[in-house]
Amino acid sequence: MKWNEVDQQVCSVARALSIVGERWTLLLVRDAFKGTRRFDDFQRTLGVTRHRLAERLQKLVDEGVLTRIPYQDRPVRYEYRLTRKGLALYPVLVSLSSWADEWMDDGAGPPMTFWHSRCGKESKPLMTCSECGDPMKPEEMSPRLGLGLTAYVESCRENERTVPDPAQLPIAAMAFYRQYLENLKLQSVEDKQ
Repeated sequence: MKWNEVDQQVCSVARALSIVGERWTLLLVRDAFKGTRRFDDFQRTLGVTRHRLAERLQKLVDEGVLTRIPYQDRPVRYEYRLTRKGLALYPVLVSLSSWADEWMDDGAGPPMTFWHSRCGKESKPLMTCSECGDPMKPEEMSPRLGLGLTAYVESCRENERTVPDPAQLPIAAMAFYRQYLENLKLQSVEDKQ
């Protein structure tokens, strides 16, 4: 599979990486959270080539993570602002930062800490269960098939095909999942009529 097809996997991680998985992308989002808005400012803080920066910013705009807003008329110049979709990446950045602070700080401590403005204290990310509120520990969590993959597995069984192992499911189900989504759209249109 080619990298530009990774978003076709029936896997939430693969889909997310198709947008933010390139090495400069999360750094652009990080800087946007810090208040960087203009092309030249992104270029100055990151040191990325102008061509690569333009490419990455355009992809984030196309994917709805950033929006372009004109700030000058002659010539027209734009600044980049996080959308709701972009703002939703904040927990990802804070969690990634916390992971690096724990495992990659070389004994020097975190380069930056996070303060919660409501209580005025330093805070660290904590994932909790949406149902019971307990902290989520990897050894207490297990993935389950969602609707699309369940439908694919049922289709394999109904047609007496071998069900791929869990690691192969996201790729094996790609064509089936596209058809599954089309059927859902058609059913939704029919239900509205």
